[in-house]
Amino acid sequence: MAGQPPAGQPVPPGGALPDEAVDQLGRHLFGIYVHVPFCLTRCGYCDFNTYTATELGSGASRETYAGLAIGEVGLAGRVLGGQAGPVSTVFFGGGTPTLLPVSDLAAILDAIGQEFGLADGAEVTIEANPETVDPRVLDGLRAAGFTRISLGMQSAAPHVLAALDRVHQPGRPEQCAAWARAAGFEHVSLDLIYGTPGETAADWERSLTSALAAGPDHISAYALIVEEGTRLAARIRRGELAAPDDDKMADRYLAADELLSKAGLTWYEISNWAADDSARCRHNELYWTGADWWGIGPGAHSHVGGTRWWNVRHPSAYAQRITAGDSPAQAREILTADERAMERIMLATRLAEGCPLAELGPAGQVAAATAVADGLADPVAYEAGRLALTTRGRLLADAVIRDLID
Repeated sequence: MAGQPPAGQPVPPGGALPDEAVDQLGRHLFGIYVHVPFCLTRCGYCDFNTYTATELGSGASRETYAGLAIGEVGLAGRVLGGQAGPVSTVFFGGGTPTLLPVSDLAAILDAIGQEFGLADGAEVTIEANPETVDPRVLDGLRAAGFTRISLGMQSAAPHVLAALDRVHQPGRPEQCAAWARAAGFEHVSLDLIYGTPGETAADWERSLTSALAAGPDHISAYALIVEEGTRLAARIRRGELAAPDDDKMADRYLAADELLSKAGLTWYEISNWAADDSARCRHNELYWTGADWWGIGPGAHSHVGGTRWWNVRHPSAYAQRITAGDSPAQAREILTADERAMERIMLATRLAEGCPLAELGPAGQVAAATAVADGLADPVAYEAGRLALTTRGRLLADAVIRDLID
């Protein structure tokens, strides 16, 4: 959800989708994403669609947000005409979803269940900043039906957290992970960031070992991206902080893969490691495999049957649309067959299972053979009809993918 979406095409006031999109419902799994756009403070590296209290302006508030989100759930049900569901995954992201009361989060989840139904064994994830949860909150979330929690740890080094403008204390995420396990969460994930200015190899190793000691069954490790317009970008531009170093970033990734693998977590997407298949984030797998989902909330993106759309970004504009009974969608795009094929290649190549060679055109077939010859793709997988990245290939994934789709 970072950055500005494309201009796109107009969306009908009621949000109606093309018939060909609705006709494809049921061919893929269906998920719901709920964007909660509130944060206590703005982290210096973040360009997501989030707002602090002073940035909200009139017409939007945490207190009224659950009712608005539930309103869009009802709109989704009307647009999809009862042809979607049951919902296989629900993901509450942000922002900081746990700034809302548990009762509000439970009400939104209940509305989704009533409108679409939840599949047996549905995965229900909530992101949380460590400073916003405690045993009471976690017990309440589990009782409400949340099965998975993703905690924003980022680093175990105080000076790295300070450079990222993170406000939690080192050790708090690990404590939250233990509380989540005690509350009965089936899956616990920790998010880490590497490449922060001032981070040393020892800092990164400490972050990894601290995260593993907390006993999660899933860890995400993301390279820091310096986004234009953020406070971090301004500080680097002024020379207050050094820009991330690509070679060091590669070293950090290799260190993560080695330590996490030794601890029994296996990579299944370039930035994600899980203890086993059941610990994978099934909601993210919807995105990566071209399934269908409806995004609730300001700036949220949705995809159904090759039609993708995105909501107005500001909570006040979102509130006005929902209150008026209109779709909050700002614009949409209808993907061509070639665009959908290109996205399948781009996303599948990032997965451990790899991309079927049959998806590639003639030039892509040549590029795949070259990737194997250059040690960037696994020869055994290639013989079995798939392009699967080696460890070195993961470091150069963007270049490999570019060659596959050129």
